[in-house]
Amino acid sequence: VQLQASGGGLVQPGDSLRVSCAASGLTFSTYAMGWFRQAPGKEREFVAVISWVPGSTYYADSVKDRFTISRDNAKNTLYLQMNSLKPEDTAVYYCAAAEAYSPMARQYRYWGQGTQVTVSS
Repeated sequence: VQLQASGGGLVQPGDSLRVSCAASGLTFSTYAMGWFRQAPGKEREFVAVISWVPGSTYYADSVKDRFTISRDNAKNTLYLQMNSLKPEDTAVYYCAAAEAYSPMARQYRYWGQGTQVTVSS
């Protein structure tokens, strides 16, 4: 199983950015998919999750109304659209696959390698 995250970069506060996660080696449409992030010196934290069929989503309070998680099961790809970015959003963003629709990292079986998002002026 491979989860390949991409699309990170350096942006200014208030900018938008979309990160993607290409999945292979698993039946993508049967897994809930989540995004997590880890800032320097901090623990990994939940960002968002989307159910198997794109019908249910759940967000951390810190990103609600700014970030949108989506998936394209035909392309085996997960997305995270990030708007109104803040310096505190700076982190490595990881995608992950779980058999349960959950915000709990321990429920996730497969993890990608992460993509760096830096928000700075």
